Amino acid sequence: MKIGSIGYNYSHDKSFVMDRPCGVGCPLFLLVKTPSLFVIDGEEHNVRENSFVMLSPLTPCSYRAAEDTYTDDWMYFETDSADLEKLAELDIPFDTPIYLGNIEELSRIIHILAYEHYSAESFSGEIEWLYMEILFLTLSRIIQSRTCISSASFVERNHRLTQLRTAIYTMPESVPDVGKMASDMGMSRSGFQHLYKKMFGASVMTEVIAARVERAKRLLSATNLTVKEIAERCGYSSEYNFMRQFKSRVGKTPTEYRKCL
Repeated sequence: MKIGSIGYNYSHDKSFVMDRPCGVGCPLFLLVKTPSLFVIDGEEHNVRENSFVMLSPLTPCSYRAAEDTYTDDWMYFETDSADLEKLAELDIPFDTPIYLGNIEELSRIIHILAYEHYSAESFSGEIEWLYMEILFLTLSRIIQSRTCISSASFVERNHRLTQLRTAIYTMPESVPDVGKMASDMGMSRSGFQHLYKKMFGASVMTEVIAARVERAKRLLSATNLTVKEIAERCGYSSEYNFMRQFKSRVGKTPTEYRKCL
């Protein structure tokens, strides 16, 4: 790999637009330090501050500030087939914005690279090449670390949803409302409901009602509790709502169901 040109901590006002409808001509490495709007091969991206983007030579692209300023570190560089294989081995993608969270270490390396690239001191070329290696190795490590964190978070969230579903079917009378369930999961109400249905194939309230009806059927068959008492033990504050939902799912009222046992 060889640097063509490089810049550290460049800042532009909101009128700045980089527009390359035929691509940038060579790989372009960007550390994006402010909220930005990118269009890459026709697809719009709202890119967060502290993100990384590497644009491939022929991909149509444009980018600009999302707020008052656009600030980045940038590097145009040349590659051969071996370099591209190395980037692929490191799982460093082209044309895909990636939020990194903390880019200070990478930005410091770009700062050093910028100095060495424009320096006339001894061994500047060799030092530049070594720091290029360090830059991409460090970037790969950060990307992999964030992927592991995301995967761990995904596994933990799914585990908690599975625990919630178990609680719904074992203790339906104690299940809170949807808003409280979402809050306990650290999610928005709509996001929680969407994810629950995607994961289990039914809405959370459908499952709550199904669990309460199953609990009611067991109590009707195994106890002499009144319909009102069963409604309360199944988590209903209204006997009418209990009877309505029970008949809707079983086809009989609780009393009719008990008589048929």
